[in-house]
Amino acid sequence: MPVPHDIAAETELWDAYAESAFKDDAEPSFCWTQYAGHGPGPELLGSPETVLEIGCGTGRALAHLAQQGVKVTGVDLSPRMVALASSKWAPLGVRIERAEILDWLAADEGRYDAVYSVFGAAWFTDPSRLFPLVRKRLVPGGVFVFSQPPAIPGAYGPQGMYKGGFAGKAMFTYRYSYKPAVWERHLLRAGFTSAEATVVDAPKAGHIGTLIVQARA
Repeated sequence: MPVPHDIAAETELWDAYAESAFKDDAEPSFCWTQYAGHGPGPELLGSPETVLEIGCGTGRALAHLAQQGVKVTGVDLSPRMVALASSKWAPLGVRIERAEILDWLAADEGRYDAVYSVFGAAWFTDPSRLFPLVRKRLVPGGVFVFSQPPAIPGAYGPQGMYKGGFAGKAMFTYRYSYKPAVWERHLLRAGFTSAEATVVDAPKAGHIGTLIVQARA
């Protein structure tokens, strides 16, 4: 059964996150993992002319790609984050829109060489609904790449996540976690021709790795 996402409440949560996550002095940067300078870089996207980031957050990855001459578009749920990121990165040609990602993808008429998510919307959206919409927005041969923490063993499917611990106002959202093989099946069922999900080890033994999933249209 689908979990009951409350978009208004989740918007409030991500607005609160924006206040702590966005830094005025941040520089463009692209990293799939939660460890700066560790793991692969934007080469996983190939050599795209156009890209879409879903759940683009601070916009640093979009800014990095824009500096390389890529036409970039981002979508994020938080009005506050979109305002902050748009103001900072617009001079680089970064376009960011505020929307719920399923609605936006259903209405969008654009086509992209690559769609990606770095700990973004692919982590917080039902893949059975998201992946077919992403597939429709890709050009033939286009790629979809996303990263997030790997599932905790034995904990799979949609899972609730509170913001800021377990005291104060109840602000929460849902994230989606599966074994790598299940992510691959979700993508193939959505119409992708190939899919590969792997876990990149952390730079220090025993620390949390990063799930990176790649699929081709």
